[in-house]
Amino acid sequence: MEPLRKIAVLTDSCSDVPTDIANELGMYVVALHINYRDASYRDRVDIQPDEVYARFAEEIPRTSTPAPADVSAAFDAMVADGVTHVVAVTISSGLSATHDLIKSVAAGYPGLTVEVIDTKSICLGSGFTAIEAARSVRRGASFEETVERCRRAAGSTQVFFCVDTLEYLYQGGRIGKVVYSVGSALDMRPVISCDEEGKYAPIAKAHGRKASLKKTLAAAKKYAAGATRYRLAVVHGGAPEEAQELLSALCDALPDAEEVLFNQISPALVVHTGPGLIGIGVQVLER
Repeated sequence: MEPLRKIAVLTDSCSDVPTDIANELGMYVVALHINYRDASYRDRVDIQPDEVYARFAEEIPRTSTPAPADVSAAFDAMVADGVTHVVAVTISSGLSATHDLIKSVAAGYPGLTVEVIDTKSICLGSGFTAIEAARSVRRGASFEETVERCRRAAGSTQVFFCVDTLEYLYQGGRIGKVVYSVGSALDMRPVISCDEEGKYAPIAKAHGRKASLKKTLAAAKKYAAGATRYRLAVVHGGAPEEAQELLSALCDALPDAEEVLFNQISPALVVHTGPGLIGIGVQVLER
C-alpha cells in the first residue's frame, strides 16, 4: 500500500496572494527582501507596501530573493507538519532568482517530493496559479493532478500593468536613454506584460495616464475574450483610488468572473517600476 501523502503549496511574497486566502488555504509563503542602505526587511513581514512607497522620496531600495535560511525554514516547517509532497509556485525565473533558489534548497530535502513551477509571470499572475494549486489540494486532487493543473493555470494566466513613469524603468536599466528621454517628453506611458520567457515586455503605449489605463483594460478584455470561466484581479502600488475605479470598469466590462481579487502589489515589483503602478490579472479557466 502506498504511504499516505500530505501535499503542501509553497509560494513567494511577490506572487501577491492575499494574506487571508493564503491563511485559509494553509499555504506556505517565503518573503523576498527589501534592502535599504542601513537595513533589510522581509516583504510584508517586517515592512508593508505603504511603508516602502512612503520612503521612495528618501531612498529607492533594492530587492533580493528570500534568504536561503528562510526558504529552509519553510521546508523545515512543512516536514514538521507531516508534509510529503510540495508544489512550489514561483514568480518568473526571468525576473527573479527566487525560482532557482527554491529548487536549490528543495534538493536538500530528499525525503520530500517537490515540484517547482515557474509561472513565467509575476504578481497575481503567479498568485492565481498558487491559489489554484492550493484549492486543488483542498478538493482532494493527487500530487500529479495538482502539478498538471498548475501548469495549465500558469499557461492561461496573464497580467497587464500601467506604468505611471518611465523613470524607474530607466534607472533600473530596463529601457534605454533615448526611449526614456523621448517617452518622458511625450508623456508616454507603456503598458507592460510578461512575454513567453517570463520577462517584461511592452504591449502598448499611450499618451497620459487615463489613456494608458484604458489600454490596460483593453488588453485584459482581449485576453479574456471567448472565455466562459475566468478570474480577475486588480492590483496597485500606492494608487488605491485609481485602482478602485479601474476595478469598477473591469467588472463592468467582464461581469461574469468567478472571482475578483483586489490587492496591493509587492513593493519588490514597484521598486523597478515606481509608485502608481496598476495592474490587471486574468486567469482563464475555460474557453
